[in-house]
Amino acid sequence: MGSGPGQGGEPGGGIAVSVCYADTDAVWMRELVLPAGSTVADAIEASGFRRDFPGIDPAQSGTGVYGRRRDLDHVLHEHDRVEIYRPLVFDPKESRRRRAEHKAASLQGGRGKRQK
Repeated sequence: MGSGPGQGGEPGGGIAVSVCYADTDAVWMRELVLPAGSTVADAIEASGFRRDFPGIDPAQSGTGVYGRRRDLDHVLHEHDRVEIYRPLVFDPKESRRRRAEHKAASLQGGRGKRQK
């Protein structure tokens, strides 16, 4: 009896999924068997993530399946890996803008010193 993507193997059986979160120090992962039709939110709840990381809200930080952003109501399939993303410490656009400004300022400063 083979089970293809999105099938739980046996009729009425569960689906095996994992839930993971990569902190700055370590990777937290739980393997689960959930009822077919379960969502990302169901997997997060069943994994105990909220108990282990009470200060992180997956709805705010974002979630995905195998590196692709997925909403909490996304229906999972057999062997999906639910990823809970870390909250951003800074805005990537703001960081890029600051780096560009810093680079421009250092180039201008370097030219000014040569002209003296």
